[in-house]
Amino acid sequence: MALQWLILTYVVAAEAALALILTLPSPKLLKNRLVSLISLILQPALFVVPFAGFQILDIYWKNEHRLICTSEICTAAERDRYEKSVFKAQRNVILCATACLLYWCIQRICKYHKEIQSLEEVEKRYKNQ
Repeated sequence: MALQWLILTYVVAAEAALALILTLPSPKLLKNRLVSLISLILQPALFVVPFAGFQILDIYWKNEHRLICTSEICTAAERDRYEKSVFKAQRNVILCATACLLYWCIQRICKYHKEIQSLEEVEKRYKNQ
């Protein structure tokens, strides 16, 4: 049950590292190669978006069908278990949202870098004419 959250945690950590690498200042040649490499990785890495969406739907379904301890005969252990499951669900929703947001940020950074590259090439052509 926790394997999908472990996988998603590693994916978020990898995405955060990629975003950090892309935003660090580096020489132009190195930056161009990094962006092209990360752009190649982005298309197969798109699986994270539907995976995270499915996990959010799973959390929502479990939340709707969770047994709520509202009566007076609930023990302290039952209430603690319920609160712990709510906190874990909230943490997992944040993890899913972060995975999607980081994927989008990396994709936009790569796209902007490629657009800047093409504009620089156009500018170079105009200067040469």
